[in-house]
Amino acid sequence: MDIIEIENLKHRFSDGTLGLDHINLKIKAGAFVVVAGPNGSGKTTLIRHLNGLLRPTIGSVKVAGVSVQQDLLRARRLVGMMFQDADSQIVGETVYADVAFGPENLRFDHDQIRERVALALEVVGLKDFSDQRPHLLSGGEKRRLAIAGILAMEPKVIVFDEPFASLDYPGVKQVLKQILTLHQAGDTILVITHDLEKVLAHADRLIIMHKGNIVRDGVPAEIIGDIETFGVRAPCASQLGMEVLSWLN
Repeated sequence: MDIIEIENLKHRFSDGTLGLDHINLKIKAGAFVVVAGPNGSGKTTLIRHLNGLLRPTIGSVKVAGVSVQQDLLRARRLVGMMFQDADSQIVGETVYADVAFGPENLRFDHDQIRERVALALEVVGLKDFSDQRPHLLSGGEKRRLAIAGILAMEPKVIVFDEPFASLDYPGVKQVLKQILTLHQAGDTILVITHDLEKVLAHADRLIIMHKGNIVRDGVPAEIIGDIETFGVRAPCASQLGMEVLSWLN
């Protein structure tokens, strides 16, 4: 089953700049997809159409068979997004309040909110931080908090935009472990990244974008050979003819 269906998607910004040029893309439920490309290639512009943060100039975007524009609330419940700047997603004065923010806006009752928050914090390993002030957390902990806020909404698709940016090695391991746990639980995962070494070994599909177009799309091992043509640095291990190694080994 295709959980994401994009047909003939074109997006032009208000200043006339073309951000996306006739994108056609289908993603199966449960897939682990990495999207890469140089700055300005259209990666973030593309994912912002998945929950209506941007609207198509031309074309359509469907999540689980329903147009995003037709039902924005449904799309935002089904597609959770973690952006590069985790601090920008922090809205609560405590860890608990921050995770509860989404379910509260969806008007779940108190018991549902408490259950969702408790489960989400347990999944990301922050259950003992409920009363902590979010801005005192480490970089890796803030990313995990952002993930918990997404999980409390019970999405089917989770998008990570540069999830490893500015993290040290322990933080990268924390976040990568969390992403893999979510995928193993059945969620559809999209990772937008410049840093293929950290995540490509776990992906079943690699999409390369360049100047608003999808220029390569397939099994990572089959298309990795020429991605540098489009300004994407190939993982060092693949340059040596070796299998990309997992950061969690």
